[in-house]
Amino acid sequence: MKLFDVYPINPINIVKGVGSLVYDDKGQEYLDLYGGHAVISIGHTNPHYVKRLEDQLHQIGFYSNSIEIPLQKQLAEKLGHVSGKEDYQLFLCNSGAEANENALKLASFYNGKKKVIAFTGAFHGRTSLAVAVTDNPKIVAPVNETENAIFLPWKDEAALEKAFTENEISSVIIEGIQGVGGIQVAPESFLQKIRTLCDTHNAVFIADSVQCGYGRTGKFFSHDFAGVNADIYTMAKGMGNGFPVGGIIISPKIQPAYGMLGTTFGGNHLACAAGLAVLEVIERDNLLQNATEVGGYLITEIKKFKQVKEVRGRGLMIGIELPAELAHVKKGLLFKHHIFTGEAKPNVIRLLPALNLTKAHADRFLESFTKVLNQ
Repeated sequence: MKLFDVYPINPINIVKGVGSLVYDDKGQEYLDLYGGHAVISIGHTNPHYVKRLEDQLHQIGFYSNSIEIPLQKQLAEKLGHVSGKEDYQLFLCNSGAEANENALKLASFYNGKKKVIAFTGAFHGRTSLAVAVTDNPKIVAPVNETENAIFLPWKDEAALEKAFTENEISSVIIEGIQGVGGIQVAPESFLQKIRTLCDTHNAVFIADSVQCGYGRTGKFFSHDFAGVNADIYTMAKGMGNGFPVGGIIISPKIQPAYGMLGTTFGGNHLACAAGLAVLEVIERDNLLQNATEVGGYLITEIKKFKQVKEVRGRGLMIGIELPAELAHVKKGLLFKHHIFTGEAKPNVIRLLPALNLTKAHADRFLESFTKVLNQ
């Protein structure tokens, strides 16, 4: 049997990671500013994280949600405290797509409506309804297509108001900062308009925080910059620092019922141990502040490069838009300077490092970026 060939793969075999550094099977060191797609939030093999998982493995790794799992309650309490959403309710699952799928379904349960507003450039996952509200026809199979998804232009308040007038809207789902869409920051006024319209029409505001949440922007949720609360926040990626963990936190106005949502693996003992370790390190090491400071430093310095068309983002979620003639820069950073970065089509470099990235590592990137641009 061979692998189902769906990934374009760099010919690099990473076998070890420590903090923001990773090493291949030949011993070559790389600076990781990609974090496995914004997943590594507190650094590779963080000692507290490793100990948390090891200790839990020696007790019990898994049992289903048919029994009490006190770690789930501990995780909910810690998440409420660190995020500032203490009156919300937590449902645990396994991935960002699953989180968004459950959020969209829960919204429809809540108000009995079907139509969902999403936006151009959106990426919400690859499961059935999550991919239906993702703006990429290439990954939407015919069976996923639905008349219930309404796509609107990004940042267009007039189109948003018109859609609410003409449709029975169940929910609006929006990334606070679009990741795959090229690090596009949602304007604060636009998020405030969504909040107002959802309140007026009894619709559910879903804040997709899978990539732009968990402290990456310097606030726990990037939507918090707008000063309004969403009804549901979806999470994954940095939530488990590499262990598959996802979740949604739900406004108290939405009431649960037995059987409404469910999962086999979600909220298992190991997942909760990983999730608790991440939050403990974020809190202990002031990583939201570090994301603000180091991210702000990077954004300021990158804006000084005359070859860069635009720099977008907040904290340690940064997009560097380059002209077409500099499309080679990402590969140059990887293969000549051994720095992992992400990308968004056509020519945006994405920086999604661990939240404890040091200024020294930021300077290492800036030095290499200078060389690649000038080659």
